[in-house]
Amino acid sequence: MFLSRSARSISSRLSVRVFSKNQAASIGSLRNFTEEEIMLRDAASKFSSAIVAPKVREMDENEAVDPAVLKGLFDQGFMGVETPMELGGTGASFTSAVLIIEELAKVDASISVICDVQNTLVNTVFRNYGNAELQKKYLPQLAQSKVGCFCLSEVGSGSDAFALKTKAEKKDGYWLLNGSKMWITNSKEAEIFLVFANIDPSKGYKGITCFIVEKEMGVQIMKKEQKLGIRASSTCSLNFDNIKVPEENVLGELGKGYQIAIGILNEGRIGIAAQMLGIAQGAYDYTLPYLFQRKQFGKEIGNFQGMQFQYAQVATQIEAARLLTYNAARLKEEGVSFITEAAMAKLYASQIAEKSSSRCVEWLGGVGFTREFPAEKFYRDCKIGAIYEGTSNIQLQTIAKQISAKYKD
Repeated sequence: MFLSRSARSISSRLSVRVFSKNQAASIGSLRNFTEEEIMLRDAASKFSSAIVAPKVREMDENEAVDPAVLKGLFDQGFMGVETPMELGGTGASFTSAVLIIEELAKVDASISVICDVQNTLVNTVFRNYGNAELQKKYLPQLAQSKVGCFCLSEVGSGSDAFALKTKAEKKDGYWLLNGSKMWITNSKEAEIFLVFANIDPSKGYKGITCFIVEKEMGVQIMKKEQKLGIRASSTCSLNFDNIKVPEENVLGELGKGYQIAIGILNEGRIGIAAQMLGIAQGAYDYTLPYLFQRKQFGKEIGNFQGMQFQYAQVATQIEAARLLTYNAARLKEEGVSFITEAAMAKLYASQIAEKSSSRCVEWLGGVGFTREFPAEKFYRDCKIGAIYEGTSNIQLQTIAKQISAKYKD
């Protein structure tokens, strides 16, 4: 075989890498986890089965998390996954947190999102932007006993996050905080609040600053929303009425809160993708055995070709969502850009969670429409995935923006 001169020229500039079997094994697949990641994933699976599962229906009907389950999240080290061990945390990888979130969501998405927000939003903001004193004060509490929440959304500030109206005014040695928030996850149980407020509305989003507010400073927990799904996870409105926030409780730089919010929500989207992945897989795992127990016309319904095609398709889509999610997590760990991949993972995983849980209700037939089987709860729980931490349209807009920047002249 002969190469043209131009082809030989191109070939000579290429560096062809040939991997041995050992080298290929060291690179691994997206399922190539460390021993620690496997251990934490398995621990989350066991905790979900033994502690969470017996309480799921009760928590859903009561619309409240069981205190023993919440305590168990702390006792297992699931609330400070990436927090260094010297600060009371587990000191594990971001992928470990993703795997834990996924495993919890296979049983109860409400418990999963409590863990998710604590790790991918609250703890990460402290680690990335808090000074040594703030980290030493708050990270051990968040890892061992206290729930935190991320307070960004307001009545007129949802997808347009920087239209927020909450204000902070500088006084002698403290900041005076006034305003309100809504749709705040974990707010009923929380004792530590990351509140985004504007210190200079004339500067627009460049006046937004992040403040650490403790519940005892006077945070008012207002209306608790009665939701379609993830009912045990609290979602409340908050009110801040002349709250005095110590000057040292500014997290990050003044006027740079918008950078914190943008950066952290990209990471948070991977957590939501993991939650949606868990919902999709959980609904599927609960439903498939039924298809080989239930008979119609003398044959297990799972053996009808029409049914086979459906559950094969869903299994393929769940796996695709898993790979998108794991890939985004690894990219984040590598310190490279993961904005597009995080948006894709959240978008697709939320779509597949909805498809998987919807199909499972149908495959179960009449019992799928009742509370005898958990499919209906997975179906209710999944819908939030297309809404919080950026709607599906916001994800599409983010992806399109990244693509257009790549291909524009």
